[in-house]
Amino acid sequence: MIDAEMPEPRIDPLPVEAAAQAAGECGVPTFMAKLSIFQVLLRHPRLAKAVNDLLMVMLAGKGLDARLRELAIMRVGWLTGSAYEWTQHWKIAQDFGVSSGDLLALRDWKSAGVFSDADRAVLQATDEIVTDGAITGATWKLCQERLPDEIALIELVTAIGAWRMVASILTSLNVPLEPGVEPWPPDGTVPGS
Repeated sequence: MIDAEMPEPRIDPLPVEAAAQAAGECGVPTFMAKLSIFQVLLRHPRLAKAVNDLLMVMLAGKGLDARLRELAIMRVGWLTGSAYEWTQHWKIAQDFGVSSGDLLALRDWKSAGVFSDADRAVLQATDEIVTDGAITGATWKLCQERLPDEIALIELVTAIGAWRMVASILTSLNVPLEPGVEPWPPDGTVPGS
């Protein structure tokens, strides 16, 4: 499991001003330069633009319910030990109607009695993609029954894969949290504890 302590970055983030300039030059919204992940990725502007575009398409998706997407992202963060992903999406998930109680419960979602059938199908799909690289036939059938259409199914698989990729970038490059941000809100419990 990934260390709970935030290790030293393997690639130094750009200063915010330099990141904002690079963002503006490559077509990434300049507000993204405030995020440590983009302060690192903007050292490779073309790649930063591609990652930003993928994530923005997923965040603006019209098929997969935003609450379900955020449950999947938070579960990816938990399973991969990505303090950055978990911490960044803590507030975003709440903005899309996921309660802090549900966020904490998803750490051991199979035992929690708070999730709907659709939530449980999405969380099972997330576990399978992160652990095994693909959704099993049985879980796919559950997702088909509980999600509205093919667009939602495509967005589900793509969102899990995209944020799994992001978690790998974050943990492999030791991308730091932004100054003053505490990891693993709200109780400090970390994966493997």
